[in-house]
Amino acid sequence: MTAKSSPLFLGIDTGGTYTDAVLWSEAGGANGKVLAKAKALTTRHDLVVGISGAVDAVLQKAATDPAAIKLVSMSTTLATNALVEGQGGRVALVMIGFSEGDLARDGLKAALGTDPVVFCPGGHDVHGNAAKLDLSGLEAALPELGASVSGFAVCAYFATRNPAHELSARNLIRGITGLPVTASHELSAKLGGPRRALTTLLNARLISMIDRLVAATEGFLAARGIAAPLMVVRGDGALVSAAFARQRPIETILSGPAASLVGARHMTGLDNAVVSDIGGTTTDVAVLDRGRPRLDPEGATVGGFRTMVEAVAMRTFGLGGDSEVTLEDGALNPRILLGPRRLVPLALAGMMHGEAVTVELERQIRAANPSRMDGRLAVRTGVPERLAAGLTGAEAKLYELIGLTPLPVDRLLTSNAQNATLNRLVSRGLVHVAGFTPSDAAHVLGKQANWDAATARLGAELFARKRDGRGQAIAATPEAISERVLTTLTRLSAEVILETAFAEDGLDGAATVAHALVQRAVDAHPGIARLSVALDRPVIGLGASAPLHYAGLPPLVGHDCLVPEDTDVANALGAVVGQVRVSAEARVSQPQEGLFRVASGETVRDFLDEAAAIAAAETDVRAIAAGRARDAGTDSAEIEIASEFRVSTVEGQRMFIEAHVVAVASGRPRIAV
Repeated sequence: MTAKSSPLFLGIDTGGTYTDAVLWSEAGGANGKVLAKAKALTTRHDLVVGISGAVDAVLQKAATDPAAIKLVSMSTTLATNALVEGQGGRVALVMIGFSEGDLARDGLKAALGTDPVVFCPGGHDVHGNAAKLDLSGLEAALPELGASVSGFAVCAYFATRNPAHELSARNLIRGITGLPVTASHELSAKLGGPRRALTTLLNARLISMIDRLVAATEGFLAARGIAAPLMVVRGDGALVSAAFARQRPIETILSGPAASLVGARHMTGLDNAVVSDIGGTTTDVAVLDRGRPRLDPEGATVGGFRTMVEAVAMRTFGLGGDSEVTLEDGALNPRILLGPRRLVPLALAGMMHGEAVTVELERQIRAANPSRMDGRLAVRTGVPERLAAGLTGAEAKLYELIGLTPLPVDRLLTSNAQNATLNRLVSRGLVHVAGFTPSDAAHVLGKQANWDAATARLGAELFARKRDGRGQAIAATPEAISERVLTTLTRLSAEVILETAFAEDGLDGAATVAHALVQRAVDAHPGIARLSVALDRPVIGLGASAPLHYAGLPPLVGHDCLVPEDTDVANALGAVVGQVRVSAEARVSQPQEGLFRVASGETVRDFLDEAAAIAAAETDVRAIAAGRARDAGTDSAEIEIASEFRVSTVEGQRMFIEAHVVAVASGRPRIAV
């Protein structure tokens, strides 16, 4: 079968800075063949612009009929980036059976921020027995909440053992407000109410963002005559249908990195490697072991929050080509600091807005003394106005001043307090801040040339004027500061890769002496004790900027660094070579001797016989997994069932405590005929 006659697969990756597209065919060798690839800027205000730019370029390069595309698969870092940057819609959290003290656990209060929370009596015990439910307080609050939030998150005490109270609250909220509602039992079957509530809260925040992404993609495909199923990569590397992802967007955190692991394995054939994917906003590091990425059994940690989402065991760092460049405060010889916040590179802002940017930067350069606000501009992201609901008076006033043309921060803000207000608008995803980044440094040095190098140089000149502890400029020329920034990015990349290796070996690098040792080894710090560190496997460098930033990596990590030919579209390629994989779980408990309670899906049933209860649990999870597999986009799922028992022995007699039954369904996604 030739590449032309073989079904074509379109992979799309919507990243924080770029949207990538790749056209792939199963024909053309053991690993198939990349027929064409392209990039376009991600346009957050209207995602279809970036998607169409990348996909149209691919179709033109391949000179192919769009109707020949039989499957479209997409990965995205939008959810990951939103959590790292603290962005997302304003949502209301409904806690049933919990107290206000529970907010202090598992980072829930920090994640909630200023979003509203409603406490209701109710919930269940460990065996699914109900307390009295009272939703009158929630019902009274819904008219006002419905006008100020984008969605709701509902978590009830022991909802994984009986979801009845979550279902009641969900139905009430939908009936009165019509807004999206996420119930915690839909996302996880694990115990741990506050962390489950955290996961549900983050899911609710991400719904509007992922919904816009899917809608934009579906609309574009229809306009181009591509009548193919649309799949989305989950955080564990599996594929699910777009409709499935819309309801559970939290599962797309680490989607892009998971796809990159699949792509890295596909491109290099390496079974054992450290994979480091550098993008505009984040660097994502994971380990390939015996050909498979490891999953994190405790749930993915992103943006400092430990969720209950099963995903690749990956560490995400706020380090990328578009990371904010700042200077260490109060030091005699201040270090260059990068991230974790993403800025719009000045080179990009200059390309998009021209003199509106350059005139202000030139004005700041003419000033006698440097200012902390030099080289910073604010601009609206262009998201729908309804997402600006719930702003405080100060936020709304500042938001009105900011338009779609960048404004210099030194003229926009009149007090230090307003800087915090601006940061809150950025966190809500309503405003972008443009400033000096490693991407600008690369433009200054001629190592990147896709945006406006002249604007980047103005930004570098402003940053070079900043003062050290002696009152001297930190660099003599824009080129000198740019070299320092790129060197810092490579050194920090080595640090995060080695920290990940330490973590995989059982050491939390950021919280132990290992972190300090890594820094000393990477810096070749002179001392009585000479330190060196080396990986036992090569690094696979992914991302469009990997050839630039990882060129100096091998001596820092003590091993080779491979950058594959198609590294710039690894995520998009990984999106089309994966499989659908979903699971379903049931619990069998014994609330009293001789009574066996099965909690599966949204049903709770009692049996008088252990064997009958286990058989029913297996039947339930098989049916639920099969249904989820169909919803997730496969018609050919193979289902495997595993059971784990907790028992004790009392005076020689076996005593049943609990059973956990899991069904996993997997198969290739359905394609258009």
